Amino acid sequence: MLSINNIEVVFDGTILVLKGVTLAAHEGKITALLGANGAGKTTTLKAISGLLAAERGAVTAGSIELDGTRLDRMAPHDIVAGGVAQVFEGRRVFDGLSVEENLLVGAHTRTNLTRIRASMEEVFSYFPILKERRGQAAGYLSGGEQQMLVIGRALMSDPQVILFDEPSLGLAPLIVENIFRIIGRLRDEGKHTILLVEQNAALALAIADHAYVMETGRIALEGPAAELRQNPEIRESYLGLNDAGARRSYRDVKRNRRRQRWLA
Repeated sequence: MLSINNIEVVFDGTILVLKGVTLAAHEGKITALLGANGAGKTTTLKAISGLLAAERGAVTAGSIELDGTRLDRMAPHDIVAGGVAQVFEGRRVFDGLSVEENLLVGAHTRTNLTRIRASMEEVFSYFPILKERRGQAAGYLSGGEQQMLVIGRALMSDPQVILFDEPSLGLAPLIVENIFRIIGRLRDEGKHTILLVEQNAALALAIADHAYVMETGRIALEGPAAELRQNPEIRESYLGLNDAGARRSYRDVKRNRRRQRWLA
């Protein structure tokens, strides 16, 4: 189990961004972390991956553990070697490298070439188009193909835990459907624990086992995904539905969110 225990994250020694966040991602399950822009979702993932220092941030209180091992005291490359891989927002591929070379970069913490090649074939089984494009420069792939590539690159480290940051961002609906089908398959095969950050609450709650809602650096709500889908606040603020199940206008949703912030 990946557990985040009452952590605080501070940037530049003064800006408190995460304010006592506690959550758990259980083995073999998909855990969704929902919230608006600026809520602290990506900061939470960077705290797990050990990437805060690059942005002058630090975990100043609490702990992050994977099966009892403290991650918040480890360097990023050691965290990857320890079984945690992150799929970053924005499809960050190495444009000038081929698809195959990008995948091999993902295996930089491993040494067994036979297992590395087996992992590459597994990636190709998830994303056959990458096998067809294996010699092509990654910069010439479509947006959807690049997203497949960064997921495949994460899988090449043979992770126990995969952190997904906004995998649906900027992709066509059919591509998003395929990406989420693969995320569900990764869970169903029982090999990976998944923490999914996603602004599209309907997508995330449809696939997740458990979910947390984050607001202004704190966990505001959590529970089984099926229950949160029926929660009136979630339906109104994140799914844009009223009590009758009718779709509300985005203007009404924004007004309700402002009202909630004023009353908080």
